[in-house]
Amino acid sequence: MAQVEATTERIIAADAETVFDALADYKEVRGKVLTGHFSEYEVREGGDGEGTLVHWKLQATSKRVRDCLLEVTEPTDGQLIEKDRNSSMVTTWTVTPAGEGRSRAVVSTVWNGAGGIGGFFEKTFAPKGLGRIYGELLQNLAAEVEK
Repeated sequence: MAQVEATTERIIAADAETVFDALADYKEVRGKVLTGHFSEYEVREGGDGEGTLVHWKLQATSKRVRDCLLEVTEPTDGQLIEKDRNSSMVTTWTVTPAGEGRSRAVVSTVWNGAGGIGGFFEKTFAPKGLGRIYGELLQNLAAEVEK
């Protein structure tokens, strides 16, 4: 199994603290900024960053749906890590200052891909598809915090 990685970033016209706080707000904000690729969103524990347990289904393609149960940690300032209890998938959100009143939000997801020819196609196409999904999510987040 090869590791597969998808990374997307966006500059947002809001300070890093505002953007991070919005990302870490699983009770109010996160559900609002998810795209149509996400369904069955439910905060099961916590709801504000570290200690949150959140569930959703991610429909990456018409045939590929991941049932995700994510444990959230905050290992450093400006960073959220979501580890899926149902798979090897780990998503890291990093928010850093990017000039006056601006921030850079980066999302990177890694997981152990399939082997063989299926793994080749997964490693080739999944990062692009997930990149588009997270690009839309970051666009929605920007619209939320730039109000």
